[in-house]
Amino acid sequence: MALQLRPLGDRVVVEPIEAQETFADGQLVLPDTAKEKPQQGEVLAVGLGRKDDDGNRIPMDIEVGQIVLYAKYGGTEVKIEGKKLLILKESDVLAIVE
Repeated sequence: MALQLRPLGDRVVVEPIEAQETFADGQLVLPDTAKEKPQQGEVLAVGLGRKDDDGNRIPMDIEVGQIVLYAKYGGTEVKIEGKKLLILKESDVLAIVE
């Protein structure tokens, strides 16, 4: 199933990766209300990049398929085809996990 969403400019579409919420012995599972917002996700789509003052396109440093860390309260949440996705500006992405 291909994603039917193309971000504009310097935006990326990220699918958040939920952190595991159990202890090593598997005894405790936290309810959704106690969970932290995930700050890591997989990049599903990337815009073409922003334009500088002269109208030249500045390419993105992020590529589809990469796992990224992003600002805790950055971006806009959307739900598409039953998936919770996040649309972020490239500046809200803090690091690429290698």
